[in-house]
Amino acid sequence: MKKNNLDSSDILANVIIGGMLNNKSENIVSLDLKKIESAVCDYFIICHGNSNTHITAIANNIIKETSKELNDKPLSKEGISNGTWILLDYGNVVAHIFQKEIRDYYNLEELWGDAQIKNIID
Repeated sequence: MKKNNLDSSDILANVIIGGMLNNKSENIVSLDLKKIESAVCDYFIICHGNSNTHITAIANNIIKETSKELNDKPLSKEGISNGTWILLDYGNVVAHIFQKEIRDYYNLEELWGDAQIKNIID
């Protein structure tokens, strides 16, 4: 489905980014993986928070916003109980919400260095 030259993955990614922005997420980055043959999805949307509570709140807000705006929910949720790295898998878009130290350690931005990287907010 095309809408203003945006496909469904683009629209979902934008709603997820909005959910992150609404909860004062830090250093939001979008990795466009569409042109990478081995990629498992179209986008990784990555951010970090400043505490386990903050990370959980960001994830819950993303779930709320995608449900409200798109009537969509994640296919799977990982890490909700520990709040250090939460992954929300929507199929074509995966949201990663990290503690800063965990994000720095795994460095997904460099791991997927062939992706088109867009800094949303530093």
